[in-house]
Amino acid sequence: MACGASRMRDADKKHRGGELIDGFLSWLAVQKGAAEATRKAYGTDLAQLAFFLHEQGVNLARPREVSRRHIQAFLAWLFRQGEAKSSMARKLAAVRSFFRFLLRSGKVSENVAAQVRNPRQEKHHPRALNVDETFALLDAPKAAPPSEAHAARLLCRDMALAELLYGSGLRISEALGLNLDDVQAHSRVLRVMGKGSRERLAPLSDTACAALSAWLGERPYLALPGENAFFVGARGARLNRREAARSIAGLCRRAGLDFTVSPHSLRHSFATHLLAAGADLRSVQELLGHQRLTTTQRYTQVSLEHLISVYDQAHPRSRKK
Repeated sequence: MACGASRMRDADKKHRGGELIDGFLSWLAVQKGAAEATRKAYGTDLAQLAFFLHEQGVNLARPREVSRRHIQAFLAWLFRQGEAKSSMARKLAAVRSFFRFLLRSGKVSENVAAQVRNPRQEKHHPRALNVDETFALLDAPKAAPPSEAHAARLLCRDMALAELLYGSGLRISEALGLNLDDVQAHSRVLRVMGKGSRERLAPLSDTACAALSAWLGERPYLALPGENAFFVGARGARLNRREAARSIAGLCRRAGLDFTVSPHSLRHSFATHLLAAGADLRSVQELLGHQRLTTTQRYTQVSLEHLISVYDQAHPRSRKK
């Protein structure tokens, strides 16, 4: 019975283009060096497309049957499902990349998704802390350390993570992907594997070095035997995104902030503060590990919006006072 159910699932997967999707995801891993999280997201997006097409009587296993109008209808369906425009744009990027792969392998004669426009995006930036808020977040645990040993060790880890995200501008995926061999707290740089398996060197501040050294001293009490991850969770395995987000939110509460920020907001604050202090855009691009300068330029817009806000509040000739 189980074998029969398995064959039915395999047949259904083949019917909906699952074999093509699997081939594409393998190509992403081998040829493009795509991260596991990217492959997982693209796989989910393409399975969603396959489901939608199946409901329309179209089989993704025969990709030549798919037209531009099908892709447009897919986006309209996502919109009715309440998907954010940013999510719709990511799903469209996955579909474009999939059809580009099919075009190269001769399974289609054109990339029908390339003819579809991106949804117009709302302008949204993660909240950037100001310098005072950042210092409050990073200094609060020193004022009132926990008395219980396990809680103190977790707080030590959270401080090291926050110092790394803000002090070096790491992506949360880069920080959580670090292994023990990647970190030498006595050196002033950190070797980081970024998006697309691109390696870069990230500088370490004095406070980051001290926080990393402190965490290295506490880590053996939490880590499972043989665990190679630099940051580990309460159960001793590699720290995951959800627990990391809760850790940063906990630091916000300890600092007495009336809002919480995500781990990415600390990286965002890193870039914003550098640009506000006069760092040039190219240097910030290298520090963030951005492939395109246009990605880094988003932070100049945030800095400009902040300057305009300060002007409107402080300048005697401003009409918005």
